[in-house]
Amino acid sequence: MRLLIVEDNPHLVANLFEYFEERGHVLDVAPDGLTGLHLAVSNSYDAIVVDWMLPRLDGPTLVQRLRRDSGIRTPIIMLTARDELPDKLAGFHAGADDYLTKPFDLAELEVRLHALLARSQPQPNIRRELVVDGLSLNLDTLDVMRDGALVKLYPACRKLLEALMRASPAVVTRERLEEVVWGDSPPDTDMLRSHMYELRRAIDGGRSSKLIQTVPRSGYRIAARGSDEPT
Repeated sequence: MRLLIVEDNPHLVANLFEYFEERGHVLDVAPDGLTGLHLAVSNSYDAIVVDWMLPRLDGPTLVQRLRRDSGIRTPIIMLTARDELPDKLAGFHAGADDYLTKPFDLAELEVRLHALLARSQPQPNIRRELVVDGLSLNLDTLDVMRDGALVKLYPACRKLLEALMRASPAVVTRERLEEVVWGDSPPDTDMLRSHMYELRRAIDGGRSSKLIQTVPRSGYRIAARGSDEPT
């Protein structure tokens, strides 16, 4: 991590340098609030550590100016001997992300900095997808693919498919599938059979390998090719 330490206590600064540099971190130090403001705006840091009581510009004002005036979104943790709730709230309202009261353990400060840095990182664009042996359902786009080919489904069939794929290879009862499509008001007629026929035709039609299986007196399931369950 590259850290900016805004602290006017030379003894504490020396301890911070000794601890963090031994662990491969790079530190810049500012002995007052105005210098800290200049360094934070002029450079790129992974995190900023700010003391509350600072000459020329106090910690909460520094944090507020970084957030409000400069648009700096770098994670900030405040250090202070003030441990009353109103003081903590003032620090958070100014824009601090975390708050550590003095005296503190340097290892705890490092852990908190790592946690702040992890939370500030953009999350990867994870593709939400259900996959069963060549059959996939993208939960974001609702696209259904079978062996690389796009499969078009009516909404009711897509709901059934999702329920079956989420449970795969377990059996999903008829009652559960009816609930997925119609909630607490299933139709009087056996509409589930009709929807399952359409789903089978779309997913397995024209293919020698069948994925959708009927389990007599139980329900349906989707399982990998080669299963010995009856179809």
